[in-house]
Amino acid sequence: MHVLWVLVMWAAALVGQQPMTTVLAPQQVTAPAALRAGVLTFNIRYGTAPDGENAWPKRKEQIFEILRDERLSVIGVQEALRGQLDDIKQACPKLGEIGVGREDGKQDGEYSAILYRTDMWKPEKSGTFWLSETPEVPGSKSWKTACTRVCTWARLERLGCPEDGRPCVLWVFNTHMDHVSAEARLNGARLIAKRIGERGDSAPFVVTGDFNSGESEEAARYFTAPPREGKNVSPIGPLADTFRVLHPEDKEGGTFQEFDPKRTLGKKIDYVLVMPGTKVVESWIDRRSKDGRAPSDHFPVGAVVEFAGKSESAK
Repeated sequence: MHVLWVLVMWAAALVGQQPMTTVLAPQQVTAPAALRAGVLTFNIRYGTAPDGENAWPKRKEQIFEILRDERLSVIGVQEALRGQLDDIKQACPKLGEIGVGREDGKQDGEYSAILYRTDMWKPEKSGTFWLSETPEVPGSKSWKTACTRVCTWARLERLGCPEDGRPCVLWVFNTHMDHVSAEARLNGARLIAKRIGERGDSAPFVVTGDFNSGESEEAARYFTAPPREGKNVSPIGPLADTFRVLHPEDKEGGTFQEFDPKRTLGKKIDYVLVMPGTKVVESWIDRRSKDGRAPSDHFPVGAVVEFAGKSESAK
């Protein structure tokens, strides 16, 4: 016992004669977090349609419930009339709105509006162009299109994004292509891709929309598949279909169901597309209904995605 006490005192004396050295664990460097966004595309069916039991007043609460999903921060809607957007604004006060009516560039006609969480995003710039040979002319039509068609876009800046290298900006392009003319759909896809390629920076982008084009058809393939011929080379593609990234073999991917929530085997014509390499955390087709009533004649399609890369500040 005496010997042990001597050894302890001797060790203490040695410590007292030498400077203290603190050994730190290796510092853990956390990689910059990716920019995460919950994105939805939703053709809400125009509110003045003579739909009887499926008219807007009888189904709008179902749509509001979908739009309030806390996962979502960016929503592209199609066929929205001014009155419907006003109803959405009242029912979903967290959502801001970007877009114009397609007939006059003001409030007349259907919008392909972008809705966004105002507590998460700030529009840095935005606009609408027409899917025609004169894209800056409101109401213009080309290529045998049955209706006036537009694409609304926005450059959104993430609120409170720190200067630590993570991306802070997201471009959103939302469209509704023609339901009759395949020529109009393909040329519209080409124009949208051209505008995305000319956006002026390397910040990530997402494309939402009702393409009225099945997955194997030309307009959708222009975005998602390798080109089959020289004239169909997209300057930005091929893009990733977020639904198919996680559900490549899903046979019930139909999104146009004519108010029948049990109809799931038709074409998938609604898309959320992202750049290659984007991480798809979740993706889904929302098939919820109430008392046998679907909220629209299209199922909404959603995804939660993460964009990694160098930060882009607003310009």
